[in-house]
Amino acid sequence: MHTPTESPDATGAGTHDLRHHGDAEVRGRGRDLTDLAVNVRAGTPPAWLQERIAGSLGTLGAYPDDREAREAVAARHELPPERVLLTAGAAEAFVLIARALPARRPYVVHPQFTEPEAALRAAGHEVGRVLLRAADDFRLDPADVPDEADLVVVGNPTNPTSVLHPAAVLERLARPGRTLVVDEAFMDAVPGEREALCGRTDIPGLVVLRSLTKTWGLAGLRIGYVAADPETIRALEEAQPLWPVSSPALAAAEACVEPRALAEAAGAADRIVVDRAHLVAGLREFSEVRVVEPAEGPFVLIRLDGAAEIRERLRMLGFAARRGDTFPGLGDGWLRLAVRDRTTTNRFLQALDLALQALTVVGR
Repeated sequence: MHTPTESPDATGAGTHDLRHHGDAEVRGRGRDLTDLAVNVRAGTPPAWLQERIAGSLGTLGAYPDDREAREAVAARHELPPERVLLTAGAAEAFVLIARALPARRPYVVHPQFTEPEAALRAAGHEVGRVLLRAADDFRLDPADVPDEADLVVVGNPTNPTSVLHPAAVLERLARPGRTLVVDEAFMDAVPGEREALCGRTDIPGLVVLRSLTKTWGLAGLRIGYVAADPETIRALEEAQPLWPVSSPALAAAEACVEPRALAEAAGAADRIVVDRAHLVAGLREFSEVRVVEPAEGPFVLIRLDGAAEIRERLRMLGFAARRGDTFPGLGDGWLRLAVRDRTTTNRFLQALDLALQALTVVGR
Protein backbone atom coordinates (compact mmCIF):
# COMPACT_ATOMS: atom_id res chain seq x y z
CA MET A 1 0.00 0.00 0.00
CA HIS A 2 1.30 3.42 -0.94
CA THR A 3 2.65 5.55 1.86
CA PRO A 4 0.58 8.72 2.33
CA THR A 5 2.05 12.13 1.66
CA GLU A 6 0.97 15.27 3.44
CA SER A 7 1.44 19.00 3.04
CA PRO A 8 0.91 20.52 6.51
CA ASP A 9 -0.66 23.92 6.89
CA ALA A 10 1.41 26.90 5.86
CA THR A 11 1.65 28.23 9.41
CA GLY A 12 3.96 25.50 10.53
CA ALA A 13 3.49 21.97 11.71
CA GLY A 14 -0.18 21.14 12.00
CA THR A 15 -0.59 19.52 15.40
CA HIS A 16 3.11 18.67 15.91
CA ASP A 17 5.58 20.70 17.94
CA LEU A 18 8.59 20.43 15.64
CA ARG A 19 10.82 22.29 18.10
CA HIS A 20 10.26 19.84 20.95
CA HIS A 21 13.33 17.71 21.66
CA GLY A 22 14.27 15.10 24.21
CA ASP A 23 16.19 17.48 26.46
CA ALA A 24 12.88 19.14 27.37
CA GLU A 25 11.89 15.93 29.16
CA VAL A 26 14.64 16.32 31.74
CA ARG A 27 15.30 20.06 31.91
CA GLY A 28 14.16 21.98 34.98
CA ARG A 29 12.08 19.17 36.43
CA GLY A 30 13.17 19.62 40.01
CA ARG A 31 14.02 15.94 40.44
CA ASP A 32 16.91 13.65 39.58
CA LEU A 33 15.62 11.62 36.64
CA THR A 34 17.33 8.71 34.92
CA ASP A 35 17.47 10.00 31.36
CA LEU A 36 16.02 7.71 28.70
CA ALA A 37 14.75 10.68 26.69
CA VAL A 38 18.02 11.96 25.20
CA ASN A 39 20.02 9.82 22.79
CA VAL A 40 23.47 10.90 23.99
CA ARG A 41 25.58 7.95 25.12
CA ALA A 42 25.76 7.78 28.91
CA GLY A 43 29.10 8.26 30.65
CA THR A 44 30.53 10.54 28.00
CA PRO A 45 32.64 12.42 27.07
CA PRO A 46 35.46 10.10 28.19
CA ALA A 47 38.32 11.53 30.24
CA TRP A 48 40.81 11.48 27.37
CA LEU A 49 38.43 13.55 25.22
CA GLN A 50 37.79 16.03 28.02
CA GLU A 51 41.57 16.45 28.31
CA ARG A 52 41.92 17.15 24.58
CA ILE A 53 39.16 19.74 24.72
CA ALA A 54 40.62 21.35 27.83
CA GLY A 55 44.01 21.48 26.10
CA SER A 56 42.54 23.71 23.41
CA LEU A 57 41.50 26.41 25.86
CA GLY A 58 44.88 28.09 25.60
CA THR A 59 44.09 28.99 21.99
CA LEU A 60 40.89 30.89 22.74
CA GLY A 61 42.56 34.23 22.10
CA ALA A 62 42.90 33.36 18.41
CA TYR A 63 40.13 32.93 15.86
CA PRO A 64 39.33 29.28 15.10
CA ASP A 65 41.15 27.70 12.16
CA ASP A 66 39.29 24.62 10.96
CA ARG A 67 41.73 23.42 8.30
CA GLU A 68 43.39 20.61 10.27
CA ALA A 69 40.12 19.35 11.73
CA ARG A 70 38.49 19.47 8.32
CA GLU A 71 41.33 17.46 6.79
CA ALA A 72 41.14 14.92 9.61
CA VAL A 73 37.38 14.42 9.23
CA ALA A 74 37.71 14.17 5.45
CA ALA A 75 40.49 11.59 5.75
CA ARG A 76 38.32 9.51 8.09
CA HIS A 77 35.88 9.06 5.18
CA GLU A 78 38.59 8.97 2.48
CA LEU A 79 37.36 12.23 1.03
CA PRO A 80 39.21 15.38 -0.08
CA PRO A 81 38.74 18.32 2.32
CA GLU A 82 36.69 20.27 -0.22
CA ARG A 83 33.93 17.67 0.19
CA VAL A 84 33.55 18.29 3.94
CA LEU A 85 32.15 21.17 5.96
CA LEU A 86 32.34 21.34 9.75
CA THR A 87 29.24 22.69 11.48
CA ALA A 88 27.99 23.58 14.95
CA GLY A 89 26.24 20.22 15.23
CA ALA A 90 23.99 18.64 12.62
CA ALA A 91 21.27 21.14 13.56
CA GLU A 92 23.24 23.99 12.00
CA ALA A 93 23.65 21.94 8.84
CA PHE A 94 19.87 21.65 8.47
CA VAL A 95 19.57 25.44 8.67
CA LEU A 96 22.31 25.91 6.07
CA ILE A 97 20.65 23.43 3.72
CA ALA A 98 17.30 25.16 4.10
CA ARG A 99 18.78 28.59 3.41
CA ALA A 100 21.46 27.87 0.80
CA LEU A 101 20.26 25.03 -1.43
CA PRO A 102 17.59 25.57 -4.08
CA ALA A 103 14.36 23.66 -3.46
CA ARG A 104 10.92 24.26 -4.92
CA ARG A 105 9.28 21.13 -3.46
CA PRO A 106 11.17 19.77 -0.46
CA TYR A 107 9.88 16.60 1.21
CA VAL A 108 10.79 15.11 4.58
CA VAL A 109 10.36 11.41 5.27
CA HIS A 110 8.59 11.02 8.62
CA PRO A 111 8.55 10.03 11.39
CA GLN A 112 12.06 11.36 11.89
CA PHE A 113 14.02 14.11 13.62
CA THR A 114 11.86 17.19 13.25
CA GLU A 115 14.55 19.87 12.99
CA PRO A 116 15.01 19.49 9.18
CA GLU A 117 11.37 20.38 8.56
CA ALA A 118 11.45 23.16 11.13
CA ALA A 119 14.51 24.67 9.42
CA LEU A 120 12.94 24.41 5.97
CA ARG A 121 9.76 26.10 7.20
CA ALA A 122 11.72 28.86 8.92
CA ALA A 123 13.45 29.52 5.58
CA GLY A 124 10.08 29.99 3.90
CA HIS A 125 9.67 26.62 2.21
CA GLU A 126 6.40 24.75 1.88
CA VAL A 127 7.31 21.27 3.05
CA GLY A 128 5.70 18.03 1.97
CA ARG A 129 5.73 14.94 4.16
CA VAL A 130 6.12 11.28 3.28
CA LEU A 131 4.53 9.47 6.21
CA LEU A 132 5.85 5.96 6.76
CA ARG A 133 3.43 3.57 8.41
CA ALA A 134 3.59 1.52 11.57
CA ALA A 135 1.85 -1.30 9.68
CA ASP A 136 4.90 -1.44 7.39
CA ASP A 137 7.34 -1.18 10.33
CA PHE A 138 8.21 2.30 9.04
CA ARG A 139 10.05 0.91 6.01
CA LEU A 140 10.60 3.17 3.02
CA ASP A 141 9.72 2.37 -0.56
CA PRO A 142 11.45 4.89 -2.86
CA ALA A 143 8.25 5.02 -4.91
CA ASP A 144 6.59 6.68 -1.92
CA VAL A 145 8.54 9.89 -2.57
CA PRO A 146 6.77 12.06 -5.17
CA ASP A 147 8.58 12.70 -8.44
CA GLU A 148 8.18 16.44 -7.86
CA ALA A 149 10.44 16.33 -4.79
CA ASP A 150 13.66 18.19 -5.58
CA LEU A 151 15.00 17.91 -2.02
CA VAL A 152 14.39 14.85 0.14
CA VAL A 153 15.43 14.44 3.78
CA VAL A 154 15.62 11.02 5.42
CA GLY A 155 17.31 9.76 8.60
CA ASN A 156 19.40 6.60 8.71
CA PRO A 157 19.20 5.03 11.21
CA THR A 158 16.04 6.99 11.74
CA ASN A 159 15.18 8.85 14.93
CA PRO A 160 12.77 7.89 16.55
CA THR A 161 11.88 4.60 14.81
CA SER A 162 15.39 3.06 14.99
CA VAL A 163 14.90 1.79 11.43
CA LEU A 164 18.06 1.31 9.36
CA HIS A 165 17.18 1.71 5.68
CA PRO A 166 19.32 -0.29 3.23
CA ALA A 167 21.79 1.87 1.34
CA ALA A 168 20.48 0.43 -1.90
CA VAL A 169 16.98 1.71 -1.09
CA LEU A 170 18.24 5.22 -0.35
CA GLU A 171 20.34 5.25 -3.52
CA ARG A 172 17.14 4.79 -5.50
CA LEU A 173 15.93 8.17 -4.19
CA ALA A 174 18.77 9.97 -5.98
CA ARG A 175 18.26 11.48 -9.41
CA PRO A 176 19.55 14.44 -11.42
CA GLY A 177 18.10 17.71 -10.17
CA ARG A 178 17.28 16.34 -6.71
CA THR A 179 19.20 16.89 -3.47
CA LEU A 180 19.14 13.80 -1.26
CA VAL A 181 19.89 14.67 2.37
CA VAL A 182 20.66 11.65 4.55
CA ASP A 183 20.97 12.31 8.28
CA GLU A 184 23.49 9.79 9.61
CA ALA A 185 23.77 11.33 13.09
CA PHE A 186 23.48 7.87 14.69
CA MET A 187 25.34 5.83 12.07
CA ASP A 188 28.44 5.45 14.25
CA ALA A 189 26.23 3.55 16.73
CA VAL A 190 25.65 0.87 14.06
CA PRO A 191 28.34 -1.85 14.06
CA GLY A 192 30.49 -1.50 10.97
CA GLU A 193 28.39 1.51 9.93
CA ARG A 194 26.68 -0.79 7.48
CA GLU A 195 24.33 0.97 5.06
CA ALA A 196 26.32 4.20 5.46
CA LEU A 197 26.50 6.57 2.49
CA CYS A 198 29.01 9.02 3.99
CA GLY A 199 32.10 8.88 1.82
CA ARG A 200 30.21 7.95 -1.35
CA THR A 201 30.93 10.23 -4.30
CA ASP A 202 29.02 8.34 -7.00
CA ILE A 203 25.46 9.29 -5.97
CA PRO A 204 24.16 12.48 -7.62
CA GLY A 205 22.95 15.20 -5.28
CA LEU A 206 23.91 13.30 -2.11
CA VAL A 207 24.38 15.34 1.08
CA VAL A 208 25.23 13.38 4.24
CA LEU A 209 25.10 14.83 7.74
CA ARG A 210 27.05 13.44 10.67
CA SER A 211 27.09 14.37 14.34
CA LEU A 212 29.82 13.85 16.93
CA THR A 213 27.57 14.81 19.82
CA LYS A 214 25.71 11.50 20.31
CA THR A 215 28.42 8.88 20.70
CA TRP A 216 30.85 11.25 22.41
CA GLY A 217 28.51 13.18 24.71
CA LEU A 218 29.24 16.59 23.16
CA ALA A 219 25.73 18.00 22.83
CA GLY A 220 26.81 21.10 24.75
CA LEU A 221 29.85 21.66 22.52
CA ARG A 222 28.02 21.46 19.14
CA ILE A 223 30.10 19.70 16.51
CA GLY A 224 29.07 17.89 13.34
CA TYR A 225 29.82 17.91 9.64
CA VAL A 226 28.45 17.65 6.12
CA ALA A 227 29.81 15.53 3.27
CA ALA A 228 28.75 16.51 -0.25
CA ASP A 229 30.09 17.53 -3.63
CA PRO A 230 32.40 20.58 -3.58
CA GLU A 231 29.85 22.91 -5.18
CA THR A 232 27.28 22.11 -2.50
CA ILE A 233 29.88 22.50 0.24
CA ARG A 234 30.80 25.94 -1.10
CA ALA A 235 27.15 27.01 -1.14
CA LEU A 236 26.67 25.87 2.45
CA GLU A 237 29.90 27.50 3.58
CA GLU A 238 28.88 30.82 2.07
CA ALA A 239 25.71 30.70 4.17
CA GLN A 240 27.64 30.12 7.40
CA PRO A 241 28.62 32.95 9.70
CA LEU A 242 32.33 33.51 10.20
CA TRP A 243 34.05 31.08 12.58
CA PRO A 244 30.94 28.95 13.25
CA VAL A 245 32.82 26.14 15.01
CA SER A 246 34.76 26.99 18.17
CA SER A 247 38.36 25.97 18.80
CA PRO A 248 37.36 23.43 21.50
CA ALA A 249 34.87 21.87 19.09
CA LEU A 250 37.55 21.67 16.38
CA ALA A 251 39.87 19.94 18.84
CA ALA A 252 37.09 17.47 19.62
CA ALA A 253 36.48 16.82 15.93
CA GLU A 254 40.13 15.93 15.37
CA ALA A 255 40.23 13.72 18.43
CA CYS A 256 37.03 11.84 17.58
CA VAL A 257 38.26 10.68 14.18
CA GLU A 258 41.60 9.37 15.36
CA PRO A 259 42.13 5.58 15.15
CA ARG A 260 41.80 4.97 18.88
CA ALA A 261 38.57 6.99 18.99
CA LEU A 262 37.13 5.07 16.05
CA ALA A 263 38.01 1.83 17.80
CA GLU A 264 36.32 3.02 20.99
CA ALA A 265 33.22 4.05 19.05
CA ALA A 266 33.12 0.65 17.36
CA GLY A 267 33.28 -1.04 20.76
CA ALA A 268 30.47 1.17 22.03
CA ALA A 269 28.36 0.25 19.00
CA ASP A 270 28.86 -3.45 19.76
CA ARG A 271 27.80 -2.89 23.38
CA ILE A 272 24.70 -1.03 22.23
CA VAL A 273 23.62 -4.13 20.27
CA VAL A 274 23.81 -6.25 23.43
CA ASP A 275 22.18 -3.65 25.67
CA ARG A 276 19.43 -2.97 23.14
CA ALA A 277 18.66 -6.68 22.84
CA HIS A 278 18.30 -6.82 26.62
CA LEU A 279 15.91 -3.86 26.60
CA VAL A 280 13.83 -5.26 23.74
CA ALA A 281 13.62 -8.68 25.38
CA GLY A 282 12.37 -7.07 28.57
CA LEU A 283 9.80 -4.98 26.72
CA ARG A 284 8.48 -8.06 24.93
CA GLU A 285 7.44 -9.45 28.31
CA PHE A 286 4.71 -6.82 28.51
CA SER A 287 1.64 -7.71 26.50
CA GLU A 288 0.65 -4.03 26.52
CA VAL A 289 3.83 -2.95 24.68
CA ARG A 290 4.61 -3.18 20.99
CA VAL A 291 8.26 -2.61 20.00
CA VAL A 292 9.20 -1.42 16.52
CA GLU A 293 11.63 -4.06 15.26
CA PRO A 294 14.26 -4.63 14.20
CA ALA A 295 15.72 -1.68 16.09
CA GLU A 296 19.16 -0.68 14.84
CA GLY A 297 19.90 2.62 16.61
CA PRO A 298 20.78 3.48 20.22
CA PHE A 299 17.07 3.83 21.04
CA VAL A 300 13.81 1.95 20.55
CA LEU A 301 10.30 3.10 19.74
CA ILE A 302 7.37 1.53 21.56
CA ARG A 303 3.61 1.80 21.30
CA LEU A 304 1.20 1.31 24.19
CA ASP A 305 -2.20 2.51 25.29
CA GLY A 306 -2.09 5.36 27.76
CA ALA A 307 1.47 6.29 26.78
CA ALA A 308 1.12 9.89 27.99
CA GLU A 309 -0.03 8.77 31.44
CA ILE A 310 2.61 6.04 31.55
CA ARG A 311 5.27 8.64 30.79
CA GLU A 312 4.11 10.78 33.71
CA ARG A 313 4.04 7.79 36.04
CA LEU A 314 7.54 6.84 34.92
CA ARG A 315 8.63 10.37 35.77
CA MET A 316 7.23 9.95 39.27
CA LEU A 317 9.27 6.76 39.51
CA GLY A 318 12.44 8.57 38.42
CA PHE A 319 12.64 7.92 34.66
CA ALA A 320 12.35 10.33 31.72
CA ALA A 321 11.07 8.91 28.43
CA ARG A 322 10.69 10.78 25.15
CA ARG A 323 7.11 11.46 24.08
CA GLY A 324 6.28 10.43 20.54
CA ASP A 325 3.39 12.70 19.64
CA THR A 326 5.64 15.55 18.45
CA PHE A 327 6.84 13.41 15.53
CA PRO A 328 4.69 13.62 12.37
CA GLY A 329 3.35 10.16 11.62
CA LEU A 330 3.10 9.21 15.30
CA GLY A 331 0.51 10.01 17.94
CA ASP A 332 0.18 10.08 21.71
CA GLY A 333 0.48 6.28 21.95
CA TRP A 334 4.24 6.26 21.33
CA LEU A 335 7.37 6.61 23.48
CA ARG A 336 11.05 6.54 22.54
CA LEU A 337 13.54 4.98 24.94
CA ALA A 338 17.31 5.43 24.85
CA VAL A 339 19.36 2.27 25.22
CA ARG A 340 21.25 2.13 28.51
CA ASP A 341 23.28 -0.47 30.40
CA ARG A 342 21.63 -3.63 31.75
CA THR A 343 21.41 -2.37 35.33
CA THR A 344 19.65 0.83 34.29
CA THR A 345 17.38 -1.12 31.94
CA ASN A 346 16.39 -3.56 34.67
CA ARG A 347 15.47 -0.68 36.95
CA PHE A 348 13.46 0.91 34.16
CA LEU A 349 11.59 -2.31 33.37
CA GLN A 350 10.60 -2.60 37.02
CA ALA A 351 9.35 1.00 36.94
CA LEU A 352 7.43 0.32 33.72
CA ASP A 353 5.78 -2.68 35.34
CA LEU A 354 4.66 -0.52 38.26
CA ALA A 355 3.39 2.19 35.93
CA LEU A 356 1.39 -0.29 33.87
CA GLN A 357 -0.06 -1.89 37.00
CA ALA A 358 -1.12 1.51 38.31
CA LEU A 359 -2.78 2.35 35.02
CA THR A 360 -4.67 -0.96 35.07
CA VAL A 361 -5.93 -0.30 38.59
CA VAL A 362 -7.12 3.19 37.66
CA GLY A 363 -8.89 1.83 34.58
CA ARG A 364 -10.95 -0.67 36.54
